[in-house]
Amino acid sequence: MTSGTQGYERFIPLFIASSQALDFHIVCKDFVNFLPVKYSHVLDLGSGAGQNAAALDKLGFKVTAVEPMGAFLNAAINTYKSTSIIWLNDSLPDLVCLDSHEKKFDFVLIDAVWHHLSEEERVKAASKISRVIKNNGRCALSLRNGPPGIGSKVLPTDSHDTIELFERYGFKCIFKRCNQASVLPNKEKVKWARIVLEKSSNAN
Repeated sequence: MTSGTQGYERFIPLFIASSQALDFHIVCKDFVNFLPVKYSHVLDLGSGAGQNAAALDKLGFKVTAVEPMGAFLNAAINTYKSTSIIWLNDSLPDLVCLDSHEKKFDFVLIDAVWHHLSEEERVKAASKISRVIKNNGRCALSLRNGPPGIGSKVLPTDSHDTIELFERYGFKCIFKRCNQASVLPNKEKVKWARIVLEKSSNAN
């Protein structure tokens, strides 16, 4: 277990059930228009119980999903066994599992993860993501602000700071929407920002 997963071990069945009931086209509706062409390589970081990865697989993408918690990963594998998803057990910011990955990704999804990372971890994560994504590839992030939920390590996020961080690694922001309500009930104090960043065609 990494520090970012603190608290989840207390509510494993609840998290799995509530996560797999979510609809990708509702939760990630802001990102759908930025998805690449069919059969492109997509990376789902912090894939949880696997519902987003499964939805992306159904849309025809070649999906790699990375999740640090074994219980969530096993639930995803068992629930979505008919998919062709590559499931990996690892975590941000280091993502050692991708060091030997042969292909770079066209699209990276980081949904409901960034608030679990410290400032230092976010810098490392942005650097790593810049190395595994193709030039002209896109990275979509949802940024949470509000009191802790199931996860107990919850840190403030800021869309402006996040965009500035990724700009250091050759990205530009092509979409930003802030102050969105949670799709989950009883989360009135939780607000989300969603951003899409595109890596420059001439970035290193």
